Amino acid sequence: MDIKDLRLLIKLVTETDITEFEMDNSDEKIIIKRGQKPEYVTFAAPAAQQYAPQGYQQAPASAPAAAAPGAPATPAAEAGDTLNSPIVGTFYAAPGPDADPYVTVGQVVEKGQVLCIVEAMKLMNEIEAECKCKIIKICKDNAQAVEFGDPLFVIQKL
Repeated sequence: MDIKDLRLLIKLVTETDITEFEMDNSDEKIIIKRGQKPEYVTFAAPAAQQYAPQGYQQAPASAPAAAAPGAPATPAAEAGDTLNSPIVGTFYAAPGPDADPYVTVGQVVEKGQVLCIVEAMKLMNEIEAECKCKIIKICKDNAQAVEFGDPLFVIQKL
């Protein structure tokens, strides 16, 4: 296939609603793909779970109080449950740079309400509330990188 035919194929793809064109014969293989809009995937963050490998015992719940006498306890740990990131990506508190944030501290949210977006590989993953709860603390800043399991919010279940 010469360059003239290839240009014609590209022109046909760009002038139609076709997003992908593939041609394969014994001598050549041609694939033409057009850019796609961001894809939105919704995740419900899993409930916080503690995991202890087989053969290990977890410390009792009262152990952190004895760890450092005189040091104040972390208020976030006592205030409620943490909602952790289900994926690695970038935390966004709002749907756009000029938009209001999805949630604010002190706000009561319903089950299934979007709390934030975690972008991973150009996919905008909406993180939803698992239950009706109150936002106690927002743990990440806008456009901050998050790892799997990083706390995003401290919530109080209602």
